[in-house]
Amino acid sequence: MNTPEAIFTIVRNGEDFTQQISNLTYKQGIELLFDQLKHLHLIDAVSEIAAVGHRVVVGATIFKHPTQITSDNIGKLKALNKYAPLHNPVQVECIETLMDVLPDTTPQIAVFDSQFYLNMPEETALYAIPYDYSKKYHIRKYGEHGISHEYVLHETANFLKKDYHDLKLVTLHLGGGASITASQDGKPFDTSMGFTPLEGLPMGTRSGSVDPAVVPFLMNELHMTADQIIDIFNKKSGLLGVSGISADMRDIVSNSATNPRAKLAYDMFINSAVKYIGGYFTEMGGLDVITFTAGIGEHQASLRTDVINRLAVLGIKLDENRNQNGKGPRVISSDDSSVQVLMIPTNEELAIARSVKKLTNEPKGE
Repeated sequence: MNTPEAIFTIVRNGEDFTQQISNLTYKQGIELLFDQLKHLHLIDAVSEIAAVGHRVVVGATIFKHPTQITSDNIGKLKALNKYAPLHNPVQVECIETLMDVLPDTTPQIAVFDSQFYLNMPEETALYAIPYDYSKKYHIRKYGEHGISHEYVLHETANFLKKDYHDLKLVTLHLGGGASITASQDGKPFDTSMGFTPLEGLPMGTRSGSVDPAVVPFLMNELHMTADQIIDIFNKKSGLLGVSGISADMRDIVSNSATNPRAKLAYDMFINSAVKYIGGYFTEMGGLDVITFTAGIGEHQASLRTDVINRLAVLGIKLDENRNQNGKGPRVISSDDSSVQVLMIPTNEELAIARSVKKLTNEPKGE
């Protein structure tokens, strides 16, 4: 696969090297990365790389933990492409490329977004379709951003100096893709994304939740296949589809005052977020903490304000000075808020690296 306008960036000690390259292949990108690692004297040879960690969206119920991908089990991984057709095939291709480039002795570790959600109770994980279908075809909520939500769950508990098992927590991973997860007893209880990353909040280009009957309706009206309609829902909907101007929340916010469709896209996003938080509040019988994270969640202070202000009926309040000012992890709620509200930066790369280190350090046979 070629990427028409790829941007390669490597960051070290706060300084970044950025290069734009046309028609970049995965193999060329990997070779460029290795060249930079050598240039920065982080390695002298690729044989020094101890292991590689890969984020993979769906492991379904086949891969329940971080797993070393080998020539024996990569077929199982490829068979899951149908569960996340926009994500898994690309991730599998990257794994195979690195398996070709690096020595056979270099472990390739897949860490799955879905593994976090396999602990959800069936009442929130399954759909109300015939139960046998759910089991036979592995149809359930797999969520996305599970690596991020699990990381932020632990970071929130560490920040508050509490046991993460004792928290009723809602985490908002808000970016180009957006999801909200409720956790209690140290495990996920519910999440906004579903069988695929298409369900849930309206996102940059994804529609979010839609009545499934809309698919055959549009097939008939537009004379398209189901795959074509789903492609529209994935790539031409969400903030972009409603606003007609952009998939970037920054553009949506800056145009909301003058563009009614941009304002509509923004309002739909906020309303959906509030709906999920309110639902999880009642599902779990209250909340201890709400944590914002990811690109929009970390950097869009006005959006945090608009979400939390809609939750005032639950006694949840922001301290605008804390919300608007300061850097890094912090409490942004007022002292008299019924629920603490935090902003915690996510770090999926660190979470993957920790999983890789743990797996590669385990004694053989465990």
